[in-house]
Amino acid sequence: QVQLVESGGGLVQPGGSLRLSCAASRRTFNSMNWYRQAPGKEREFVAAISWSGGITNYADSVKGRFTISRDNAKNTIYLQMNSLNVEDTAVYYCNLGGTSGSWGQGTQVTVSS
Repeated sequence: QVQLVESGGGLVQPGGSLRLSCAASRRTFNSMNWYRQAPGKEREFVAAISWSGGITNYADSVKGRFTISRDNAKNTIYLQMNSLNVEDTAVYYCNLGGTSGSWGQGTQVTVSS
């Protein structure tokens, strides 16, 4: 079972940016995903990236503001988040293999003035 560790969360003002990282314990040859869960809401899909990085997919709510990328040499994926708003406040999770796959522990992102 691959271990996933997220980092990079924090408190940011509306309109600000953050970059999340997710380090895997070994090389993966799969697509990887970011999900998030806001207080009182179900976990939702945010973004996905293919193994090569050539194919990406985004939730409509983040399209144009978030960018997913990966560095396979470092076994790491990233989520660059720009133009953050209060609705982006959530715990962000890295995922491998879909909802029944591996999950990180999550990193808190809080957007507040």
